[in-house]
Amino acid sequence: MPKPNILFLMTDQQRWDTIDAHGDWVRTPNIDGIAKKGTLFSQCITTSPVCVPARLTLATGQYPHSTGIWTHQEYTMPATAQNWMREIQKQGYRTSLFGKTHLHPHIGDLREQETLLHSWGLDDVDEIGGPRASAHVMSHMTASWKRKGLLENYKTDIKTRFANKPYIVRPSPLPLQDYYDVYVGQRAKEYLKAYNCNKPWFCWVSFGGPHEPWDTPEPYASMYDPSSMPLAISKRSIKKNVRPKGFLDEITNGKWSPDFKAGEVNAMRANYAGNVTLIDDQIGEILEAIEDRGEIDNTIIAFTSDHGEMNGDHGLIYKMNFLDGSVRVPLIIKAPGFEEGLTNNSLVENSDLGPTLLQLVGRDIGYNQFAKSLVDAMDGSNHREDGLSEIVGEFMLMNDEWKIALNRDGLTYLLFDRKNDPQELVNLTGDLGYRSKEVALRHRILERLIQSQNLLN
Repeated sequence: MPKPNILFLMTDQQRWDTIDAHGDWVRTPNIDGIAKKGTLFSQCITTSPVCVPARLTLATGQYPHSTGIWTHQEYTMPATAQNWMREIQKQGYRTSLFGKTHLHPHIGDLREQETLLHSWGLDDVDEIGGPRASAHVMSHMTASWKRKGLLENYKTDIKTRFANKPYIVRPSPLPLQDYYDVYVGQRAKEYLKAYNCNKPWFCWVSFGGPHEPWDTPEPYASMYDPSSMPLAISKRSIKKNVRPKGFLDEITNGKWSPDFKAGEVNAMRANYAGNVTLIDDQIGEILEAIEDRGEIDNTIIAFTSDHGEMNGDHGLIYKMNFLDGSVRVPLIIKAPGFEEGLTNNSLVENSDLGPTLLQLVGRDIGYNQFAKSLVDAMDGSNHREDGLSEIVGEFMLMNDEWKIALNRDGLTYLLFDRKNDPQELVNLTGDLGYRSKEVALRHRILERLIQSQNLLN
């Protein structure tokens, strides 16, 4: 049997409950089909609920507290940075990337940065900026928009959306065939259909959606009835407990917490759901191309997202917090020779994908990092005792029963009983009845940090 090919499917800002295996409000038959042939990890969290540090940790296996990259900031992953993509390339794979990396700043012309991507271990690249960045960043995609006379309309649309209501819902001015998620899906499909190298292939397909703006094109824009969308979780209860404040408290006003009018959240959710189904249809076309090549049974398929989207839950939009809508993401792995249709309910982190893909092709990661291969958990076995996520100098730890978050001063400002309060409505921080639990969880975070630092020494 030849080495298996690898298809790595990644979305941007897709919350965990938007695949049919987790929720019932978005139709994702192709993603669900992957789950039926592989292992679904039901409790996956992002290592950071914002693009740049999440993607850097995914690539390198190092947490923000090690890289020093804590938020959405201009940062370039060094050409020499140890990462699992280059390790896969070393195993004899022809590697490719279609879509967004955000491992270097979204400025200028991304086509001029292809040498940098080659240094990371990616042979063939067609990189795009995110949906908002594409209004000012050039790429093969935006150059095609310019040739077709579409770019200026796109720039104007982006500008007026964010000058008015950032959460405004209306279809993109782009025709469906030129929409960024369709562009990424079709470029990957065309590449795989034409692939004739004698090496096995690794193809990273990194969609720009369903990241806001809420601009899904027709017919997907009207695919879902807003009145059928699940109700957003109400705002967290304000208890009189005296407690420290954290970044979540800072974003409960302003652009993260709009003054929603009646129907606006449901409209936003329906548009978001349409974008997820659009991406699912593109995934279906990519899978069909692989099947036509006769390679589907010998292809490893991994699917995840960098972080979630609040979509009105707790009165919030976007990400950058430790609530479930922001921090929980889907994760699925299908590989030849493994039992099909399993669900693993233990905690995992999305950066665990890197060493997993390497181990599946017979290689262990040969450098120090913190991600942990999921191969031994693909039969449903326990993987992690808890999951760690970080942002702006804060830490969150989650296990089956509890979630705790520490602010930049190391003080607890969030404590949720996950079993009895799955919607995270009641913050127990400061309640003396839970003091011993809070202390134990704080000690566990410290233990995790010490363990990770020891790995680097």
